Amino acid sequence: MRYIGRRLIHATLLLLGVSFFSFALLQWAPGDFFDDLRLDPRVSAQTVEGLRSQSGLNRSLPVRYASWLESVVHGDFGFSLAYHGPVGPLIALRARNTLILTGTAMLMAWLVAVPLGIWTAVNRRGWISRVFGAATSTLLTIPELLLFLCLLLLAVRTGWFPAGGMRSANSGNADLSSEGRDLIVHVFLPALGLALVSLPVLMRHIRSAMIDVLDSPFLRAARGHGVGRTRLLFRYALPTAANSLIALWGFSVGGMLSGSLLAEIVLSWPGLGPLLIEATLSRDIYVVVSIVLLSAVFLVFGNLLADLLLFATDPRIRVD
Repeated sequence: MRYIGRRLIHATLLLLGVSFFSFALLQWAPGDFFDDLRLDPRVSAQTVEGLRSQSGLNRSLPVRYASWLESVVHGDFGFSLAYHGPVGPLIALRARNTLILTGTAMLMAWLVAVPLGIWTAVNRRGWISRVFGAATSTLLTIPELLLFLCLLLLAVRTGWFPAGGMRSANSGNADLSSEGRDLIVHVFLPALGLALVSLPVLMRHIRSAMIDVLDSPFLRAARGHGVGRTRLLFRYALPTAANSLIALWGFSVGGMLSGSLLAEIVLSWPGLGPLLIEATLSRDIYVVVSIVLLSAVFLVFGNLLADLLLFATDPRIRVD
């Protein structure tokens, strides 16, 4: 419990720091939501100042930040000037869509990266392993934007996959199984793009971790005592390499979240990415800060879960 308590305290302090500095940067940035009204000759300066005062934009940074934190406690996350309502319900639906996308992409990437990483580590001197190494190196050199644009072009030219959205126009009257299939069809292409972005890094880390374990002295001794190859791999090598893989899983959450913002924008997935762009362009400060905070929560929760898994699997951490 002390270990979990320390991790929760660190996570809380980190989230407070992220939210405060994000809020401060947006506060110090020139302009606000009502700048476009100042360009309209029909709107007087007194009217604009009255709107800013009514929205609380003329208050100091500590006062605005404290007011926003109070709204976070109540689940409102501030008031969106662009959408004329609380931010909490607005980002809740988008956050669910982002989690669906990133969860599917992580599942696809790890289901492919783990067996391929292990297989290429065991057969690292074979020509097929070299082919996979060249393929992952090539995939690493492709920019994410170019990869997502190629997938979008594939969807538009072939018609095999929807070119955007997460539901078809006529899916409202369908049954549950049909809606599920429709969601799978829509999420497959953006999830595939995210999986391809993270696959080379995951596969190389898994391969490197397995090679380090396979070359360790205790496995050489076990091999010398006649332990079979299958038992050597799954009974001894994989549990030993699990620590680095668990830590890699925690870090991959952040990579998936950062990549998902670009994928959602290019492939028109209704997640946090398009909403963040719209809020940034319109200077809707509370929406921007709330999305940044929520992304940090996802990242911190992923690393916290990885720390707890490491605590459960590694006795050395429990002793420390």
